[in-house]
Amino acid sequence: MRVVFDHSIFGLQPYGGVSRYFFEVTNHLARMGNNVEIFSPLYVNEYFHDNCAVRPRGFRIGLKTRRLGRIVSAINTGASLLFVKTRRHVDIFHETYFTTSDCCPGSAKRVLTVYDMIYERYPRYFSPLDRTPQLKEHAVKRADHVICISENTRRDLIELLGVPEEKTSVVYLGYSLDANKAPSDPPRKGKPFILYVGSRWGYKNFDRMVKAYGSSKVLKDNLSLVCFGGGPFNSEEWAMFGSLQIPRDDVMHVSGNDDVLAGLYSSASLFVYPSLYEGFGIPPLEAMFFGCPVACANSSSLPEVVGEAAELFDPNDEDSMRCAMERVISEQARSRELVRSGKERIKLFSWEKCAADTLEVYRTVLGVR
Repeated sequence: MRVVFDHSIFGLQPYGGVSRYFFEVTNHLARMGNNVEIFSPLYVNEYFHDNCAVRPRGFRIGLKTRRLGRIVSAINTGASLLFVKTRRHVDIFHETYFTTSDCCPGSAKRVLTVYDMIYERYPRYFSPLDRTPQLKEHAVKRADHVICISENTRRDLIELLGVPEEKTSVVYLGYSLDANKAPSDPPRKGKPFILYVGSRWGYKNFDRMVKAYGSSKVLKDNLSLVCFGGGPFNSEEWAMFGSLQIPRDDVMHVSGNDDVLAGLYSSASLFVYPSLYEGFGIPPLEAMFFGCPVACANSSSLPEVVGEAAELFDPNDEDSMRCAMERVISEQARSRELVRSGKERIKLFSWEKCAADTLEVYRTVLGVR
């Protein structure tokens, strides 16, 4: 089977969940014997390396400014219209993000992945000038088939955009950290710590999690809070810590590579994921892999992903969040049970399975069994 992936995400995002997803899927599909091409004359994805089974046909550049990003997109789109749209003998054209540009060869079936419906569910967290919802709707309507990364995302897509169910499939993601990541030394803190990973704005619900932590004498007296990624704490966050009487020494921001993150997962007493909405949610699976108990929101796709291997809480209720964190920290039997069930849960997810399921979607779209 010949599959061509368009340039959209490869020229847009150096790191991140969508970039990682397509890096993993394209390489696993190629290793399975498929003819895979990534057409992106200029790309910024940093996951590709010399030993990959497939890489973008083009040049990697450092994306420094938004203006440069627009230039990269224009060059890639123009080249795609010249060299991809007229290409014959392409079976599947997989669009990697949302655009109005139609570069699909006439011989191919068009497949699109939708990651979440967060713009549509929580528009208050986004600028009214952000055109992502309109671009998404346009891309969905012209697609022959839409892959959703969770049942929750599929339900939202069907409800909010009126997409026929038979035009959709669910393919779960994998997780990227593994045993080959040698855990690095944890941050030098006097206390055990609760770990938070990722960006902290808006629907990620970080502020409410901090308030739940700050309202608990048990948590504040016995654990510090470590945040990985998302940039250094800003002045508003430091003010929030102060208003909750959380000592500065008990909050730490850490940045680094996957080795650093692996070390944090391995050392944390608890991983907390309070997001109001996720299309899938990879970090809880990563935490489970490294034997870290998980407490997470019972919202959107998260219960679907974590099953019974996490302590669930209402992300809109600080008391619910506080009680969940206190239970895992205070009850050793519960913590051990979450670690055990987490090890079983992660067996259901892998990038190999994600690629195999994606290939099955392609075959179904083409009418090939």
